[in-house]
This record gives sequence, C-alpha cells and structure tokens, in this order.
Amino acid sequence: MAAQLWRSLQPERWPLSIDQLPAGAVLVGGAVRDGLLGRLPETPDLDFIVPGQALASARRLARKHEGACVVLDAERDMARIALKGWTIDLAKQDGATLNEDLHRRDFRLNAIGLKLDGTTPRLLDPTGGLMDLREGRIAAVREKNLQDDPLRLLRGVRLMAELGMSIDAMTLEMIQRNRELLRRAAPERIQAEVLRLVAAPAAARAIQTTREMDLLQPWSTQNNTAFSPWSPAINEACALLTTDERAQALPLARLTALLSDTGLKQLRCSRQQMHRCARLRHWWMQTLGDEPCIHPDQLAEQDRLALHQDLENDLPAFILALPESEQTHWLKRWRNPQDPLFHPRPPLDGNSLQQNLKVHPGPTLGALIRHLTLERAYGRLTNREQALQAARSWLSHHPVSTAPNGSCD
Repeated sequence: MAAQLWRSLQPERWPLSIDQLPAGAVLVGGAVRDGLLGRLPETPDLDFIVPGQALASARRLARKHEGACVVLDAERDMARIALKGWTIDLAKQDGATLNEDLHRRDFRLNAIGLKLDGTTPRLLDPTGGLMDLREGRIAAVREKNLQDDPLRLLRGVRLMAELGMSIDAMTLEMIQRNRELLRRAAPERIQAEVLRLVAAPAAARAIQTTREMDLLQPWSTQNNTAFSPWSPAINEACALLTTDERAQALPLARLTALLSDTGLKQLRCSRQQMHRCARLRHWWMQTLGDEPCIHPDQLAEQDRLALHQDLENDLPAFILALPESEQTHWLKRWRNPQDPLFHPRPPLDGNSLQQNLKVHPGPTLGALIRHLTLERAYGRLTNREQALQAARSWLSHHPVSTAPNGSCD
C-alpha cells in the first residue's frame, strides 16, 4: 500500500527532492489521505513533520529555490514554503515521538504518516485511519484534540462534504457537545472551511448535518423560503445546468441560505461575497419568501428589470429556486447574451445622448438612461432611431433643470 501511495504521489514532480528535505521528514495529512483514496489533485499540498527547526529549514529551502516562506506559527515552529505553484508545510513534531504527534491530530484518517527515510517508504497508522478510509468513516482521534482546536469541529463536516463519507456516531456526539467552542476559532478560518463546504460534492448532506447540530448557529439564518439548496429535489434543477454554471450557482445558493448577512460580515467574507448573497437573498424573499411575495413573472416592469440587473451574472442560483416548469425557459433566455431583459443594457450610452440631445451629466441623464433601458428590455425599442425618438419624447415631458452655472444638470 505504501509503494502504491508513493507512486501516486509522483515525488519526481515535486519542486523539492526528498534528499533536500530535513532528515526524518514524514509526510502526513491530506496528501497521504487523498493519495490512498485515489483523489489527489494536480499539485497536492505537502505537509511534513520534521524532528525540529522547521521554520529555519523552511527559510533555508525558500531562499535556495527562490520561493516564499510564510510563518504559520512561530511558537509551535510551523512554516510554509510557496514554490512553483506548490505549498509545502513543515511543522516540528508535536510530542516526544512520532506516534504522539499523530495521536494529537484531528481525525484518524488524517493521522496516517508516510516515512520517507530508508530505501522503502513505510506507512504509520497508530490510530486506525486506514480502516476508516476503507469503511468511509470520519472518526476523531479523541475529544480533547477537537477541543484544543475548535475549528476541527467544523472541519469534520467539511471532510464529510468533500469525501462523501459519514461521521461516526461517537464523533457526532463530540461535535454536538462542543459546538459552542467553535466561537473561539478565528473568523477567517471558519470562513475558509464554510466556503470549501458549500462547494464540495456532498455538501447537501453535510450542510443538513451542520444545521441539525446548530454548529453554525451564531452565524446562520433560518431558511424562510420554500427553497432549500441542499434538498434532494435540487438535483433535478442542477441537472439542467452546465458544469460551470453549477460550480457558480450552487455554492452561492448554499452560502446565502446557510449564513445570514450579519454572519457573513462577522466571518469576514469579502465585500463581493456579501453583496452577491444579499442581492440573491433579497430576490428570494421578494418572490419565494413568506407572504406576501409575488412570482417573478408578476413583478412590475421596473422591479423585474431590477431583478435582472442585480442578478445578471448570478441568475442560475436564482433559477434553482423556480418551479421546475419554468427553469428551462429562464435558462434559455439567460444563456442568450442578446436577450434585452435577461441582460439589460441601454440602447444609447451617456455620451451619445449628450452629443445628440445636448443632455448634460446629472440626474436627468441618469433617469433617461434608466427609462431607455426599460423600454429596450421589454422590446419597445429595437434600433437607434427609435431610441433617439423615445429619448426626445421623454425629455419633452421631463424638463431639464438648470445648474447654477447655467449648464443643464
């Protein structure tokens, strides 16, 4: 098994050769786990335990190979080397022996080591991680390890989502029992786990588990629409989407339904992420939320246009929530970049209006552009001449105010 793992790791592709690593280095963590599962990415993250001087070794290797060294934890002697698109972590052995280190890890399937010294690589499995891999099980090494780093509580559910495995009953009890400790983890670390969770292949079941345990309760929202982006029914809607559309729509829909706007802010999500979720949440609530709500097709023209302006790039996430009978029609229109409603654009830009109609920049010009965009979106304008005529007519009913310097606003 060790020899097969070694072949799948393809060490000849690594940016560092084995003999350049500190003596006694042991490969641990995700690369070992994923290699044994046959799911290694093109450039797996390489995590090594070393007997000592991890930070000094990382700095020396980074300088020698013109990479970057990042200090992860100076007190615990942990550092990262970024080199040629790879990340290589070095950490000082935690404990008097390698077995002690492996017994201090989060889950048994992450506590498998691959010894690289000698002529033949050897697997070390003091906690039973190999059996867990065979049986598709995620089990904590011990409860204290989860308490020592509460982020591990959430990581267990994230691994469930990524690996498609089940968390054993005893570990679920540990997570439930200690869920309040998650508040102690750094917000940025929680955010990183959540973003990986919502994008994972088996996210639906894992998110349901998260909600049943109230693991993200301080940051979550009650889903007050009839739509749950992790329900089994969502699979039918997802089948209509391309791979790229699905990769864009599902994580956004899950994140919006999982975390509140306040929770997104508390977890230090990016401004763009918060805006995307807020817009999607707003239109879900307008059209799918508790009463009163209104079907998108029954929205006033201005509101329907606003929906498509707000969600133009993220409309597949909204379409997931529509009745099945309407999803295909909406997708067809959204996939047509020339559709004037689903991809709203003004028929004339501000410069053209200023040059042809002598309208100066200001509120009047903005209102005119919005009017023309609406007219084009609903098919009432199809060419430039019609747009100019409509603009003249609109201006005749909306006198242009004069600014203090005598120019139009």
